Order: sequence, then structure tokens, then C-alpha cells
Amino acid sequence: MTDPTTAGTTTGGTTSTTSSTTSAPGWHAAWLPDEALRPLGTRGVRLLATGDDPVLTTVRAEVARAAQVARGTTTSAPVTLALAADALAAAGPGAAPRLRTAAEHAIALAERPGLAGTLGAQGFVVTRDEGALVVVAAQPRGLLAGWHHLVRTGGDTSGEAAGDLAVHVPAQAVRMLDHWDNLAADSPMGPVERGYAGASLWFADGRVRDDLTRVEHYARLLAHTGINAVCLNNVNVHARESALLTTGIDQVARLATIFRAAGISTYLAVDFAAPITSGALDTSDPLDDDVRAWWERAFADVYATIPDFGGVVVKADSEGRPGPFAYGRTHADGANLLGRALAPHGGTVFWRAFVYDHRQDWRDRGTDRARAAYDHFTPLDGQFDDNAVLQVKLGPVDFQVREPLSPLLAAMPHTRLAMELQVTQEYTGQQQHVCYLAPLWREALDFRPWGPVGGADAAETDARTVADVVRGTDALPGGLVAVANVGDDPFWTGHPLAQANLYAYGRLTWDPTLDPSDLLDEWAARTFPQAGPAVARTVHALLDDSWHVYESYTAPLGIGFMVRPGHHYGPDVDGYEYTPWGTYHFADRDGIGVDRTRATGTGFTGQYPAPWRDVYESLETCPDELLLFFHHVPYTHVLHSGSTVVQHVYDTHVEGAAATQRMRDTWRDVRGVVPDEVFDRVAARLDEQVRSAAEWRDQINTYFWRKSGIPDPQNRVIP
Repeated sequence: MTDPTTAGTTTGGTTSTTSSTTSAPGWHAAWLPDEALRPLGTRGVRLLATGDDPVLTTVRAEVARAAQVARGTTTSAPVTLALAADALAAAGPGAAPRLRTAAEHAIALAERPGLAGTLGAQGFVVTRDEGALVVVAAQPRGLLAGWHHLVRTGGDTSGEAAGDLAVHVPAQAVRMLDHWDNLAADSPMGPVERGYAGASLWFADGRVRDDLTRVEHYARLLAHTGINAVCLNNVNVHARESALLTTGIDQVARLATIFRAAGISTYLAVDFAAPITSGALDTSDPLDDDVRAWWERAFADVYATIPDFGGVVVKADSEGRPGPFAYGRTHADGANLLGRALAPHGGTVFWRAFVYDHRQDWRDRGTDRARAAYDHFTPLDGQFDDNAVLQVKLGPVDFQVREPLSPLLAAMPHTRLAMELQVTQEYTGQQQHVCYLAPLWREALDFRPWGPVGGADAAETDARTVADVVRGTDALPGGLVAVANVGDDPFWTGHPLAQANLYAYGRLTWDPTLDPSDLLDEWAARTFPQAGPAVARTVHALLDDSWHVYESYTAPLGIGFMVRPGHHYGPDVDGYEYTPWGTYHFADRDGIGVDRTRATGTGFTGQYPAPWRDVYESLETCPDELLLFFHHVPYTHVLHSGSTVVQHVYDTHVEGAAATQRMRDTWRDVRGVVPDEVFDRVAARLDEQVRSAAEWRDQINTYFWRKSGIPDPQNRVIP
């Protein structure tokens, strides 16, 4: 689905560039072309930072790059960027009071507890000192975050810095991207599992690439958004990838060096059965002394090579992956095995909660995949060690276009949690379709598991949002994790507009209250800095409502998996309905939907705390958009909107397909304004979206017509 590209080149240690895109030949610069640095470069930046930390080296290079773009042209409104200790030395007693105050405040922030000190290590403060803008951080990673804040604002932070001090501390201590990259193209699921943007940026031919120029650019892009951790390989760890932890750690170290300079920690996905697959042992029992010793030795060797290694990500007892169940042990036993081997080095284990029976009997209406994570993990709350994080998918099924929030997120008060999102669009168009996911994520982050605030019982309501829950505490922080969407495609994400999802994810991990519309403005301004308002208008016209547009012409009212099995692209209403993976809509001649009520169904609604357990239980209060996720209803059931279920399906699918045609027409407004190669790629993807949306419309509407026997009253043609 994607075009091949060549790797970038380096000459004398300097990346080859083109004047307009800051990209080596073969790829697009994404959201940090040199021109994006001009506003800051023309202001002039005084850098007060000493030391040889690799992140400081990156900051110095960034400042020099901005000055080079400005070509010596500076204004009378300079910027000071400083480490706190150097700022105090420069200010001196009684001089430059605002600089000194900012430095002292930054040091106080750095003393906050948190995962490896990251809550304090990454923050910075902004103020003004005698007309100059001042940004101070206590540690290098905070200084780099402050630099990228200046780049986003062009140094124009007068509004936020007008008060005493503007404090910027990330909401989430861990802001991770999980890459599902495999070492070679002939891996069982290809070079990148569920990847829609070409091959891996760093793996090729069974090893780490020789030329890692693009990885350097990628690390810079991630640092700009706020990402501070990456897992390099697929959670479905195959034999060759398993060896990365042992015989391949020197290769991993090359990547860790690049990400370290961008303030990003490196993680690996590991195979729970690694003691067996390595040939060392014949067991992986987490309570076996030899198994514990094997992991301790393995991690000691890793940290000897990569002292700041972040830790590991584990998929166990899920979809055929090995895990502790084989030995009669629990997930807490498995996670703690690895956590205790990592603990002496400060490492963390992210243990995925995506565990369910993938060999179900479709005839059994009592088996419910949505229940599985809650049923498996809630009995273990409080049993996980402090350096084990339970990684919970946003929804209870699998990254569908519409799901309720996973009830597990509200059911583990004594366990560190991370919520897992999917930036790669496995079920939302696979980066062939425009589908801006930030509104979905913001809706999830804002969700209050214990009910909305307000009304007579407001004083009794727990007002925490999901963002608050996964933030955790300073002592035991959680985080946000997402499956990444990049590859070696010239546009990084296959569809150039899919870059906005990667950008928005990173920014929301830093601040979950950011407006998705504002994030589009940021992304467009950084990506096309010389383009004008036409690009911003077009980006908004295409992306603002694109999630709802995609939903309107695909699976309706909370039903999932109406996709073709295996690759998951395009419609296949019954494709998964009679397979061992699960049953998702139970359509018959009388109605459709899954009864997950406590009264007559699987009881899934009971996994939610009040009031949602009762909101979802009742047909009168269940939101329309989730109706068929929780209830089996007749096709003639009247929604809160006033439409029947079947008429809603007909109307939304016709309207959704028509909306994609308007999106394609709108894109033509920026011909000649954005680079031709960007315009052409987006235009081709929009052509495919129009074709696919019509296919979805026709197949879904035909299916419902044939099942229900109810024609469309408007007599629109259904094949």
C-alpha cells in the first residue's frame, strides 16, 4: 500500500537537506522543516547550559540550527534558554531577579518524586526578565522540552508568561510509543505488524540498519511532541526478535544512543518464554529459581550495555503468546518476575492486559470477549510490584472505531496503570482513510468513570477523569502508551495527513486538556510554515469531523469487527461472526446487537462502577452510539435521535460516503500551495477513501435490508 523509499545520507556528519523541507533525499520533513525554526531564530537565543549530557548537545545543535536559518537576522526581543544551575550562576545575587526566581522554581520542581525523577526532570518554567523571554529547566530533558515549546510558539508566549511564572510539567510521567517492528520483511506478519507506512525505520535484513539517519530525524519529531519512551519491536515477539535482548543488545544500543539524545528512553518487547527459546532452560515458570536467575543475568547484561534502558513490554497468555498460565501462575507472578529482575537497575515492566480466549465457540452466547481483561486482572489488584505497570487498552475489545471505555481502568486502584491507544489505524482506515483520532482520545481522557460532576449528588461524586486515573500519583505514576504508525514511507505515515494523529498523540500525553482543533493548527503551522491560511482551513475541513465520518460509513452504533478477517481492511459484515475470535453483532431476522446486560445478557455492564453500570444497562439511558455494543434490539427500535436502528444505518452510510466525496473536493483547494508530492499522495488516498466508503455503504445497507426486510423509505438504490 505504500511507496518504497531510500534511506537518508550523511556527509561529514551533517544530514543532507533540501532548502524547502529539511529532509534527506527520499522523505518529507514532517512537522519540523527548517522554516519552522525561523521565528525563533530571528529572535536570537542565549543558551546558558554547561555539561556534556547528550540531550544538551541536542539543544545546542537546535539553537545553532535556528540561528543558521535566521542567517544572523535578530530582533530586539531575545530569548534566554537556561539550565537552572547555570541561570543562577549567570544571574548572581541581586541581579536579574526573574531569571533567578525561575531557576529556583525549576529546581524545586525537579525535587518532585516520580518514576526515575521524570516528573521533575522534564518540566520547565517560562517568565520574563527585563523584557526578555526566559525558559529555565532543572535538567537537560526539561530544557529540550522548553526548546520545543518555544519552537511551537515561535517564542511568542507573552500571554502565558505575563503572570508570575508559567509552569510546564507533563501530565503523564510515561509517554510511550510501542512499535510493532520485526527484524526482517519475511517475519510472519511482515516488516511492521499492523503497519501501513512501509517497512521498519530501523530494522532490515534481520538486523539494525547501517544508516540510521532517518531514526535521528524521527527521534527529533517525537521529542517535539513530548514522547519520552519507545518500545522498538513487536509485542508478538518472534524468535529473531527475542534474541535482541541477549545476542542483539549491541544493535539495540545503537538505537538507544539516538533516542537518548532526544530525551527518549528505549524499551524492548520480550518473549515470556525467552529462557526456553534462548536454549538455556526447559521452563519459564516465574516461581522457578533458575528462571529468576536467567532474567537477572539477562537484564544485568542489558544494563551493562545500555545503562539507561527503560525496561520491557510483555504480551503474555494472549492470542497464543506464552505466559504464566502454562505453569498455573498468575499475571502478577509473571510481571513481578520481570519487575524484580529490572528493579536493581531502575527498569519498568509494562504488562499488557489484552488477555482473552481467542478460541471461543461462536454458539456460546455467554462467552464475552469484552469481559475478559476485567475478569483476569481485578482479582490481582495490589499484587503487582511498584515497577510493574498494567497496560490497558482504551476499550474492552480491540481499538474499534467506537467502544466504551475499558472498565478495568476504574477497577485497579492499587495498581499502576497505563492506557493503550492505537495511532496506527488498524480498524480506522489503515492510513488510507482520513481519520483524525485526537477527538476520540480526548473523549476517552475526559471520561469520568464514576459519573459526571453536577446535580444533587455532585458532592458525593468522584470527579476524576481517565486522564487522572492513568496519571497515578507522584510516587506511583502511570502513563499513556500507543501503537505507533510510522515506517520508511517518504511521508512517514503513508497518508501525509495521518501525521496529525502521531503529533496529537504526543501532545495529549503531555497535556490531556489540549483541544484537538488547536493541535491541528499547531501541526499544520509546523508542517507547512510558509503555506498560508488556505492550508489550515483545508486541514480542518478534512480532519475535524473525520472520525465521525469514518464511523458513519462503517460499523454502526458501537458494533465492531465488520471487517475482512486477517488484514482488517474493508467491509465483511459476517467475517468474524462465526470464528473463534469472538462474536460481535448476533444479527438475525429480528434484530441486532450483543446483550451485555446483567438482567438477560453476559453481565458486562456490571463491570462498570455506578452510575455507568446502570446507564449502559437501560435501553432508556444507553447512548445511541453504544446501543448495539450493550443491547440486542429490533431493527425498528427507536433511538434517542428519533430514527429507527435500520433507518439510522441507511442514512448514516449514505451521508458518510457523500462526506468523503466532499473531502476529496476540498483538498483540491491547496493544489500548488503544499508541495506537489504531498498533494498527489493525499489526493490518491482520498480517491481510495471515496471508493472504500461507497463499498462500505453498499455492503452494510444491503446486509441490513436483507436481514430486516425493511426497505429504505427514501428509495435510495441498494444493490
